[in-house]
This record gives sequence, structure tokens and C-alpha cells, in this order.
Amino acid sequence: MERTYKATGINLKTMPLGESDRLLTVLTSEYGLVRAVAPGARKPKSSLRGRSELFVVNELLVVKGRSLDKIVQAETRESYPGLSKDLSKLAASQYLAELALGLGLSEQPQVELYELLNEHLRRIERVVLSSPCDPAAILSHLAQGIFHLLANAGFAPEVQNCRVSGRSLVPDLSDPHWRVQFNVEAGGIFREDAEAVEGEAPTRKSYFLNSLELSLLQQLAASDLVPSLEVQDVRGGWLSVERILRDYTQYHLGKSIRSAVLLDTLFLSDF
Repeated sequence: MERTYKATGINLKTMPLGESDRLLTVLTSEYGLVRAVAPGARKPKSSLRGRSELFVVNELLVVKGRSLDKIVQAETRESYPGLSKDLSKLAASQYLAELALGLGLSEQPQVELYELLNEHLRRIERVVLSSPCDPAAILSHLAQGIFHLLANAGFAPEVQNCRVSGRSLVPDLSDPHWRVQFNVEAGGIFREDAEAVEGEAPTRKSYFLNSLELSLLQQLAASDLVPSLEVQDVRGGWLSVERILRDYTQYHLGKSIRSAVLLDTLFLSDF
């Protein structure tokens, strides 16, 4: 006999299945990533229709199947309607969801990942935009979400100390020529002396960071962002930080972040 289990989870991926069903990938606190069928969820009057939408948090009753589990009951605990009302917020949220899918494990508890993802979705939903597509406001929260998820998984990049010498690197915001190098393969920053890398071409997996970019990266490990770092004056810095974290994440996961393409479309046209 098939057994049933209860779980609380957030819908990270949804796709049509058959004539009226949906196939969901749900990040649950108790069992990690779960793939389950929501039967009849695409029917207009189905009780699972709204509960099977992206970023809805449900308390689920699930029947264990041979290949796919089946959702037999869902009660919504939380949702994020504000994400779908702004394209940049939706794109950033899909980015974090895609990262969580790459980091999450199946058939074991994922309490911290579940809670972290929900917290950063709440933060993105609450962002007050000064314009319809505000790069600094969205990218600053997205970057911190990425960094926290990577740190929870145990492979956040080293952005405080030199990977070679171990010495703390403090950016000099008064020096426009100050630089360090970030190497994706090495997993962080190195070379405190800018003159030591002068004239050297960066490898395919390296970036040269100015003092602002390193300062922004170093803020990400904190529990909350410094409010002044969300302003438009540093939007170019946040674009660079997101691109660095994206390249680092894609390299270590071995897959592309497809949701990032939409962010490029939204934000890069202004630069």
C-alpha cells in the first residue's frame, strides 16, 4: 500500500502534465526537494489550481508513488503576490529559485535552505522601487540572497581575506586605481598589491575588482544590507557583483542560471 506523508513546502517549478495536471518541484523543510503531481490543478475549479502556482507555500498531504508522488491535499500558508506584479522582482525570485533547485537535496531535511529562500523572497517582495526597473534595489537583495544560499551550502566565495596570503583585504574607497583580483576557480579574492597584477591579463575565470565592488561583496555576509548600498550611485557596482556571483555559481554548480538572461534584458540596456 502506498504511504502518505505531510510536508510544508514552497513551489519552485511548475509545468503542465497530461491534459489537466501539473508537475511541481517543491522545496520542503522536512524532505528537501520533492517532485509531485498536482492532479487536475489546471482545471478552472480545482482546489489545487492556485495552490500549485509558483512561490506558493503549502502544507501538503502527499501520497508516495513508484515514480512520482501525488498531492492529495494542500493548504496555503503563505504566498508572494507582489513578486508577479513587477518583472524585475519576478526575475530575481526565479533566479533564487533556480539556485535553490541546484543546491537542494532530496529525501532529507532542508530546513535552513527552505527558511533562507523564503526570507529572501520576502525581502525582494518588500523592495520599494524608485523606477520600474531599479537595478540597485533589486540586484543588491538578489546578490545577498545568492551569497546566503551559497554560504548555507558551504561554498560561498572568500571575499574578506586573500586566498594566497590569508591577509584581510580592506578596500580603499579613496583610491580610484585600487584593485584586487577575484578568481572563480580559486574561490575568492587574492593579490593585495594592485601593482602585482598590473599588466597581467585575467584568465577566463578571473575579474579585476575595484574598491567599490569589493566593498559591496564584503557586505553580503551580513544579516541585512546597509541601506546606503542600495542607492542608484552604486548600481554599476551591483551589476558587476551579480555577474561575478553568477559566474562563480555556474562554475561550481556546473550549470547555467537561465533566469539571469531576463535580468540582463531588463538592466543592461541602461549601460
